[in-house]
Amino acid sequence: MTDRKIPARVFAHAAQDAESAKKNLSTPQTNSPSYKLAFQDEEFLLRDDMRPVRFQLELQKPELLLDEAKIASTFVFYGSARIPAPGVASGHADPKVAKRLEALSPYYDEARKLAQITSGIPRDEAGWRHFVVCSGGGPSIMEAANRGAHDLRADSIGLNVVLPHEQMPNGYVTPELSFQFHYFALRKMHFMMRAKALVAFPGGFGTMDELFEMLTLIQTKKTKKQFPVLLFGSAFWKNTINFEAFQEWGMVSPEDRDLYIHVDSVKEARDMLIEIITEKYLKGDSETND
Repeated sequence: MTDRKIPARVFAHAAQDAESAKKNLSTPQTNSPSYKLAFQDEEFLLRDDMRPVRFQLELQKPELLLDEAKIASTFVFYGSARIPAPGVASGHADPKVAKRLEALSPYYDEARKLAQITSGIPRDEAGWRHFVVCSGGGPSIMEAANRGAHDLRADSIGLNVVLPHEQMPNGYVTPELSFQFHYFALRKMHFMMRAKALVAFPGGFGTMDELFEMLTLIQTKKTKKQFPVLLFGSAFWKNTINFEAFQEWGMVSPEDRDLYIHVDSVKEARDMLIEIITEKYLKGDSETND
């Protein structure tokens, strides 16, 4: 009887052909850009018409690597890139602003402690990891979050974005889980896809942008589940955003007030998270917000 088993791979691996393509003789034809393999042709991939392909690549690369790392859910940290660690000068040119920023430095330690709480969660029975710390990968509050995970020798994620002024990943992000994005939209999507809790520390336009996008997705039920959104530092949040005014002017519904929670200590934040941490995500729930 004929063996009809299909081989694991019929065609040569792309890497093999890519290597073979380098060995072509130099001729007018092989030297032409049109002859390059499409996936090796950087000029072709960076054309405006190839934007949809680049979108797909920025979606797919982190998704595959996070799946391979068996990361089922994340604890997302938002916050300023300007708040210094305790005892470190802010470096701001205006002495008054520098003093205000330095007064916010305790939030660095709070973010670090909060990140430690979920970083100790063991893998579930299927080997998946839950509540893995995920930050924007930059300095300040983001660094503190990744550092909290690092304190426990736990992995953490950094989602950096290319900016005109260079921003290197902080040194506490797990190298294999350090990603860089061209498109803000795709970066935001990866913040959302595995998030099972979010904490926003004081921050600027970037923090506000990401926070309101997350609140909007939850409010409009684009996410499958509502999850805790903690606003850490009620004095800052109540001073910078008049959430109550949205309701008074009829711009949001009364129940939308329940989309976020003000907290002022790591203990308060822990109390808000403990129920879902212990009763749900340690029982093999690997569903993502896709």
